[in-house]
Amino acid sequence: MIIIGEKINGTIPSIKQAIADRDEELIRTRTLAQVNAGADFLDCAPSTSTDIEYETMVWLIDLMQSVTEVPLCIDSPNVLLLKRILEEGQVKKPGMVNSVNEEGIKCETIFPVIAGTDWNVIGLTCDQGGIPLDSDKKIEIAKRIIDKADHYGVKLSNLHIDPCVMALSTVPRALEDFVYCIRKIHEYAPEVKVTGAISNISFQMPARKYINSACVSYALEAGLDSGILDPCSMDMMGAIYASEALLGRDKGGRKYNRAYRKGIFGKKK
Repeated sequence: MIIIGEKINGTIPSIKQAIADRDEELIRTRTLAQVNAGADFLDCAPSTSTDIEYETMVWLIDLMQSVTEVPLCIDSPNVLLLKRILEEGQVKKPGMVNSVNEEGIKCETIFPVIAGTDWNVIGLTCDQGGIPLDSDKKIEIAKRIIDKADHYGVKLSNLHIDPCVMALSTVPRALEDFVYCIRKIHEYAPEVKVTGAISNISFQMPARKYINSACVSYALEAGLDSGILDPCSMDMMGAIYASEALLGRDKGGRKYNRAYRKGIFGKKK
């Protein structure tokens, strides 16, 4: 499974404060902690007001790139900002764009810029009406995004469709919806990857780590390819490594055993 580390995000209080204080050390420390935990991409999401988002994004990119070569996932709802960052070459190596959707011309803005490159991109199953509750409506949106990516020449294996994981506290069928979407998207375009912000499902629930870990295990069985999550969570990473071993994705449990030896699951017992 492809791990997209979620911990450099301005919606997290400590990161919000670090951005306000320009606390370089905290950003570097959080970045390296995710790298050491096994992240494949690192989310870079300022989540600031629009008037300072560009300069904050560049500041974060420079800091993160100063301590690691793990590719970044540049994250903003402002598609013009994402386009500017891409065109200016602020990121040293191709990473991931988070995100496009079917609201306005977001796909039409980003896809031509990354076509023919090694950049990955996340496509959210929402449009001008927001995130639909109906699973089949999400699939319709996903198909439109996939078709547009193919039209513009974006490598479909670099497209990650996010079915917008809903909160179990408000949508009792949240997991069922997620699993259904994963399977239907793969039926339509097997080479396309499916991703999700796993922790969304446990919003407003107690003991959230157990909900998150169970969710990722079920999603992996359905075919989940990547996830936006906390790679520093031993519970989450343990669930991922164990599920991949049990599902035959990790032949003989080699990655599971290697992670254990590295101490990713905590102290050896």
